[in-house]
Amino acid sequence: DIQPGVTIPIGAGTEVIAGEGMILTAGGIDTHIHWICPQQIEEALMSGVTRCWVVALGQPPALAPRLVRLGH
Repeated sequence: DIQPGVTIPIGAGTEVIAGEGMILTAGGIDTHIHWICPQQIEEALMSGVTRCWVVALGQPPALAPRLVRLGH
């Protein structure tokens, strides 16, 4: 807890991860993406995006089967 006036409860089962000298943020959410090429999946994950909202109008995106295999 490094913010004045902010209390974060930590339970007995909470895993503590050393993060000295690092910046921790919540995963990013991309709410508008066009899956044009397969490299976008890995690039999104490597840049911190953890969720992508794919809205298909008509046919599902060409990469939909690959996204399912990757667990998205």
